[in-house]
Amino acid sequence: MSLIPSFFGNGRRSNVFDPFSLDVWDPFQGFPFSSAGETTAVANARIDWKETPEAHLFKVDVPGLKKEEVKVEVEEGSILQISGERSKEKEEKNDKWHRVERSSGKFIRRFRLPENAKLEEVKAAMENGVLTVSVPKEEVKKPEVKAIDISG
Repeated sequence: MSLIPSFFGNGRRSNVFDPFSLDVWDPFQGFPFSSAGETTAVANARIDWKETPEAHLFKVDVPGLKKEEVKVEVEEGSILQISGERSKEKEEKNDKWHRVERSSGKFIRRFRLPENAKLEEVKAAMENGVLTVSVPKEEVKKPEVKAIDISG
């Protein structure tokens, strides 16, 4: 495990230089003594953000979570916040665990939306463990061009 974030990633924009991403890199994330505590357990909820001519689309992988366990909010200052929590499975006294790989805990991701985002029209839907958040964009008004007659 590297302590340095990947600057090259898998061809997608890295959050390190993304001015719209408010994620904070924790160099100790994943270690037992992590400073972020429970928040990092599911903090790696993967998000794709793409812009189309009509909207900004966010797709969030949240497998196993119900829509009641995920919250989408728009804060003052054009901040989109996506958060949620996966509860730990109850342990019975007679249970014998052989492997525990699924993470539990809280996650929170925040993104600064561009000025052209219509904050009052944000919509969210969840299907098959993928949360899709759609943020419509303001229409770009084309400047009016006025022809000027040339005299002479």
